[in-house]
Amino acid sequence: MKILIIEDEIELSKSMVNYLQRENYSCDIAFNVREGRAKIESFEYDCILLDISLPDGNGLAILKELKEDNKLDGLIIISAKNSLDDKIAGLNLGADDYLPKPFHLSELSARIAAVIRRKKFQGNTVLEFHELSIDLSAKMVLVNQQPLELTRKEFDLLLYLVSNKNRVISKNAIAESLSGEGAHLYDNFDFIYAHMKNLKRKLANAGCREYIKSIYGMGYKFAV
Repeated sequence: MKILIIEDEIELSKSMVNYLQRENYSCDIAFNVREGRAKIESFEYDCILLDISLPDGNGLAILKELKEDNKLDGLIIISAKNSLDDKIAGLNLGADDYLPKPFHLSELSARIAAVIRRKKFQGNTVLEFHELSIDLSAKMVLVNQQPLELTRKEFDLLLYLVSNKNRVISKNAIAESLSGEGAHLYDNFDFIYAHMKNLKRKLANAGCREYIKSIYGMGYKFAV
């Protein structure tokens, strides 16, 4: 799952990135409205963490633009402004949650997970496809009730495909989801092929159906 943090407090941003990466999230950072807009235009995110008070403007302007563009990114306002008016304004503009500073990083992670569940998985904590079961909270995969050992990248890859089930996902989109802004540093998609090959092999060896389809010249699809 891919997160954008729009926050001008550098140390807080670093703390959030370090914690969320340990929770298996891919994170990008923007320190002002301009950078935030540029990243939202260039990438897709599963959740955006948005500060209201930014050096070059009000973060609510970004939220308003997302609503006008009918973008479905999950969004949590994180702000030192703890007034009722700010909270109501943000929620009325389409924010999914509001978390006042200071906050515990564990609570932030829990709220992100809740927003993504609502946006991507209809609020479910366990996703089931016949013999395949994915526990979002425990980050565990079961095939025929037996645990399947996956690497972090393999789990992230499976979850990304499932969150876009029955849609063809390009290799470039997968690279951005797994590696964030660092995707452009790769000369080719060999790392995707390797993760995809290993994931499909592990699922097949565990007795799972062939849900992941290769779409020639386009990418991959989790077909159910």
